[in-house]
Parts: sequence; structure tokens; C-alpha cells
Amino acid sequence: MPEISLPTKIDITAGEKPNQAIISLQPFFPGYGITVGNALRRVLLSSLGGAAITAVKIKGANHEFSSLENIKEDMVEIILNLKKVAVKVHGDEPVRFGLKVKGEQIVKAGDFETGSNSEISNPDQEIATITDKDSEFEMEVIADKGHGFVTTESREGEDLEVGMIAIDAIYSPIVNVGIKTENVRVGKMTNYENLILTMETDGSIDAQTALNDASQILIDQFSFVLQSTEGTSKSPKKAKKSSKPKEEDEPKEEKEEKEEVAQVEEEAKDESETEK
Repeated sequence: MPEISLPTKIDITAGEKPNQAIISLQPFFPGYGITVGNALRRVLLSSLGGAAITAVKIKGANHEFSSLENIKEDMVEIILNLKKVAVKVHGDEPVRFGLKVKGEQIVKAGDFETGSNSEISNPDQEIATITDKDSEFEMEVIADKGHGFVTTESREGEDLEVGMIAIDAIYSPIVNVGIKTENVRVGKMTNYENLILTMETDGSIDAQTALNDASQILIDQFSFVLQSTEGTSKSPKKAKKSSKPKEEDEPKEEKEEKEEVAQVEEEAKDESETEK
């Protein structure tokens, strides 16, 4: 029976878009390219840890449906733009940072004044547009770490100060992942597979690190399955059957009949000895 071979080659090249990478893994045993690709894609999109802005406070805005004077965007648009800001948080606690700009201009993520415990990975991300040269725009945000997508409803227990508006948090650093397979030749076989992953991140993580983290998550899950079934994988040995039937396995009537015959033979033997 032929063994299921493992891939032996991996190539990572830059894609056409910023923060995009093309990853090629080959050669996979027939059918295993799409199997591994689907598992990696699901983990990359849903399970990698990251950071996101979870709340915002803007001077002059009391709720998420407020309109701001001399600002082109409304609060809904500004919140949508804040969700696109890629943040790195160094540490396990939530961090606060803000911005304050004046004059007619486009406010970008790079205008945030972050400390040593946080940084912005996409400083060109637009947040708002000031339309008057004498107007000011002041904002404070909270950023925190997490996994996947977390809605404001699931964070109802948060204790936010007055004026701070909660935001749905998109923690995943992966923007998009596409997979496809191509046939490659291995010896005389032409149906081995080349798995191609097209991965786009938000800039807070590189493709190699993301692939390593996703692979480790899958390894940890399968390791548990393997370890928990190791003790039960071997079937119990069957007891050897004895060639001689056990006395207790004989039918009760047959056993009594044998005892009566033995008793009769013993009495006949005694009578014969007496006559002699």
C-alpha cells in the first residue's frame, strides 16, 4: 500500500495589492491540497488573534447617529472607517489614544497620537474630512485584543464612560484568503496537487507569521484528538479457547447422568469383589 506523501516545497511571493501574498505549497497527495487549503482558510479568517478599536468618543457627538458641524461624514461613516484601522496593541490591557486636528483637511489614521503600547499599521486610512479651515476635530478611542468578529451586543457588560460609543470589533488581521489547486507531476503521476493560497492582511501581520499561527492552531486541535485516543486505538486481545471443555460449561442433566453411571459402576465393582 503506497504511503500518503507530504509536501516538500513552499514559496511565498508578494501579490499585486499591498499586504497581499501568494503562497504555494506542493506537492500534495491527490485530494489533500483542497483538504488542507480549506482547513487553513477557515482558521486564518476566524481564529487568528489581533487588535481593533472597540469604542470611540468624538467631541460634539452624543450617539452614533449624530451629525458633526463642518465634517463631511456622519457618525456612521466615521465608525465604519474606524473599523478599517489596523491596530497593534503591545500588552494584554486595553489602550487609549486620540487625535486633535484643525483646519480643512482629511483626517487619517496616522494622525492618532499613539504611545509605546500601540501602533497604527495603515496610517493612510481615511477617517473623516474637515470642510472648514477654522474647525477642529477631536477624538479618543479604545483599542483591545481579541479573536474574530465581536458585536457590541455581546459586550454589553463593558463599563464605558459617558459619551464613549461602542463599536463592533473586527479583530482578525486577515482581510481575505483565496484557495485553488493545480495539478503537478511527481514521477509518473500527474495528479498531485499544488495548493495556492492568496492571502491579504491588514498590515499588522505578515503572511508567513499568519500561516505559521494557523498551522499551529490546527496541530494543537489534532494533537488533542490523537492523544485522547492513543489508549483505545488497540483492540483487546481475545482469550484463547481451551481444547478441553470446562466442567462447569456442561449441561446440568448430562453432568447428573455421568455421576449416576459412575455410582452404578462403583456399586457393581464392590459386589464383584464380595462374591470373590
